[in-house]
Amino acid sequence: MLIVSTIVGLLTILSVLLDAFETVVLPRRVQRQFRISAWFYPRTWIPWRRISSRIKSRSHRENFLGYFGPLSLIFLLALWAAGLIVGFALLQYGAGGHLQVNNQPLTFGWLLYHSGETFFTLGYGDIVPNSGMARALSVLEAGMGFGFLGTVIGYLPTIYSSFSRREIEISLLDARAGSPPTAAELLMRLGNSSRQEVLDQVFRDWERWAAEVLESHLSYPALSFFRSQHNNQSWLGALTTILDTTALVIAGVEGIASEQAKITFAIARHASVDLAQVVKARYDPETPDRLPAAEFARLRQALAERGVRVREGAEAEQKLAQLRALYEPYAQGVARNLLITVPPWLHPEKIKDNWQAGPWDRAIQAKSLAGLAPPKRPGQGPDEHF
Repeated sequence: MLIVSTIVGLLTILSVLLDAFETVVLPRRVQRQFRISAWFYPRTWIPWRRISSRIKSRSHRENFLGYFGPLSLIFLLALWAAGLIVGFALLQYGAGGHLQVNNQPLTFGWLLYHSGETFFTLGYGDIVPNSGMARALSVLEAGMGFGFLGTVIGYLPTIYSSFSRREIEISLLDARAGSPPTAAELLMRLGNSSRQEVLDQVFRDWERWAAEVLESHLSYPALSFFRSQHNNQSWLGALTTILDTTALVIAGVEGIASEQAKITFAIARHASVDLAQVVKARYDPETPDRLPAAEFARLRQALAERGVRVREGAEAEQKLAQLRALYEPYAQGVARNLLITVPPWLHPEKIKDNWQAGPWDRAIQAKSLAGLAPPKRPGQGPDEHF
């Protein structure tokens, strides 16, 4: 029994340390069959997602889903700490050699308590190890407790720094592509610019953003569960919008060169494929088409009205279909797993950007209608915000 306890305790400690190393330190995706964190996330996310499905209000549901990412980090750290405490308690049970000040019989429960107070360096002294092995294990566990505290201090700021960098570009996309962003809005606002460099610079910025998201979300998979600050924004929605836009430019838009679009499409597609594997997304052949013929015709007309003309002909349409097949199944698979809405190619109707909305807008408009607001400058229309 003592040998079995020692072996189980040693395996538990090694499993926790290996998982913590792979999650916090190792900067790459691990494909090993069993990992504690890989076991933890599906078994906590699935019930969380089911509970959220019972919430009728979309905003309340998004707020509830937004709690999972930060809470999952806390629960995962607690699971690691509990695993180390139990593992050392099993080793102490196998090693033997402890004295209790009140001379009560030592049980595994008391050794579990002793392991906990040693791990968190409380040191009450009511249970004292009196053998060489027991003392060595206590010193090792106390040192590991300090190391665990250092891991927590270093891990959480790194996660939130990566999250902040991700969200900055998503917020910048608001004025360029709408809320939620769409390929049609991005091309209508930037595609008819007199300078090719304007759109190319946007594509370069998002090329780097896609590479950073790929790196950070592979290194820290928990970031995939972190929701954006606004309910109509998401990292998946932004990534899909950039893929839609670059795919359309590559397929053919008159007056717009496709060299930079091809480079941005490549890294963005790479990110969508790898991150789909991170969240264990599955292919669904029954997923509805995001751009049926009627919707594509409406997209083409809307762009033409703003001076952006999509190349016509079977060759261009076939090229766009081939490009879409490279990323849409992955984006839709991630969306199903994470309960994120994939943005359309074109909004059915005009929607205000996030920057155009505010909690005081109705009061200001009512005041303006009542003649209490300052008069507008000559020539200033209702939509001339710049």
